Amino acid sequence: MLLWLVELADTVQVFNLFRYITFRTGAALFTSATIVFLFGPMIIASLRIRQGKGQPIRADGPQTHFKKAGTPTMGGLMILAGIVGSALLWADLSNVYVVATLLVTLGFGAIGFYDDYLKVTKQTDKGFSGKARLGLEFLIAGAATYFMMRASLSAGPHGSTFGSSIAFPFAKDLLFNLGFFFVFFGGFVIVAAGNAVNLTDGLDGLATVPVMISAASFGVIAYLAGNAVFSNYLQIHFVPGTGELAVVLGAVIGAGLGFLWFNAPPAAIFMGDTGSLALGGLIGTVAVATKHEIVMAIIGGLFVIETLSVIIQVGSFKLTGKRVFLMAPIHHHFEKKGWTESQVVVRFWIIAVVLALVGLSTLKLR
Repeated sequence: MLLWLVELADTVQVFNLFRYITFRTGAALFTSATIVFLFGPMIIASLRIRQGKGQPIRADGPQTHFKKAGTPTMGGLMILAGIVGSALLWADLSNVYVVATLLVTLGFGAIGFYDDYLKVTKQTDKGFSGKARLGLEFLIAGAATYFMMRASLSAGPHGSTFGSSIAFPFAKDLLFNLGFFFVFFGGFVIVAAGNAVNLTDGLDGLATVPVMISAASFGVIAYLAGNAVFSNYLQIHFVPGTGELAVVLGAVIGAGLGFLWFNAPPAAIFMGDTGSLALGGLIGTVAVATKHEIVMAIIGGLFVIETLSVIIQVGSFKLTGKRVFLMAPIHHHFEKKGWTESQVVVRFWIIAVVLALVGLSTLKLR
């Protein structure tokens, strides 16, 4: 929205700053954090009044979680307000990647909000129908992938096949064209990312910081992939326009910082599916846009581990009647083994940092 001020740069030189993605990314970070800080207490107070008993606590969960009873959920509303409000101010709203990312974020946020609403009103940990929820997520993610694929059809060395191709890390020219099936692949990546972050969000701050780490990593990737000079130097695929996504990801980091202030133990509010689904979908959309879907599995490796622990647990129980972990997702397993909540959270943050550094190293290992 503020990008039009560039037109005044000839008369007021300071407005020339608005041309630079780096400046607008920093501004978006500061703006989103400010929005969450300012309106967070008001939102928390409103949700506490409306939700009464707050988010239901799993009966089979760690005993330490029962002291959190009464804590309101849907804190993702604070995060979404920060991200969307900041992006509307600082991002280029004519950019198809920005629009697609924001639509996925809001769409997934709406699904998560309805899921949280059902859980709170019915006081159960069973929310929205799994099949219906996944169907809506795939519909939103598939539509976003299609429009991004169309936007990048003429980009890259392979011309019209680039938009529908999968790029592989460690190899500049290795592309696998899926044709129209890329819509299903991209949709799967976005949905998987959304639900992986959703599964990780089980402890205070556990999902928030790794999401911020992933956002920072993909902010670098988006900026480099959208810059012809840098992408050529690093031998990564040039995707015109994706640099603008760094502004949105800056807003994610700022909103995450603001939310963490209220979510720090003991949490005054939980993110809920409203936030975790939206944030995961956002990261997944950026990965698809920048052609770094496989790298996302490394940078977001913590989310992958959490998801695999659930798949392994459910698969093992159905096949053998035995459980591999004391409880899934895996962060609950370590709680059951005696780790304190803060130990689990901080150690998982460390894992997230290490995996992000490994993922970023693929930019130069070509």
